[in-house]
Amino acid sequence: MFQQDSILASLSDQLKGLVYSTEKGDLCPGCGEPVAECCCAQLEDEARLSKLDGIVRIRRETAGRKGKGVTTISGVPLPDAQLKQLTARLKKSCGTGGALKAGVIEIQGDHRDKLKQLLENEGFTVKLAGG
Repeated sequence: MFQQDSILASLSDQLKGLVYSTEKGDLCPGCGEPVAECCCAQLEDEARLSKLDGIVRIRRETAGRKGKGVTTISGVPLPDAQLKQLTARLKKSCGTGGALKAGVIEIQGDHRDKLKQLLENEGFTVKLAGG
């Protein structure tokens, strides 16, 4: 009997939060505000920027990519919107594909030297990390 009560209690806890309101529409699960007024992404971006030390690190990685190498760029002290624009410029300069994942820019292939030069020209302090 106790186990069933605890299951029902946890289910009621899960269903307690409001997900949709006819007045406000979809609500953010993080802050409970309407999605249009949600500030969670901005707060998350500010938290990411506050943890950075101002040094951009470039490394080559192959782990988890079936042997294919990518150049990763982490620690870029820019807001998310400007980081997306920088990613597009770097991909275009290298003539290759890539992605922006959780604040880390991934460029396909080994372009460490070229990316270092490009980022230094934009005024960033750059270090080549790894072996």
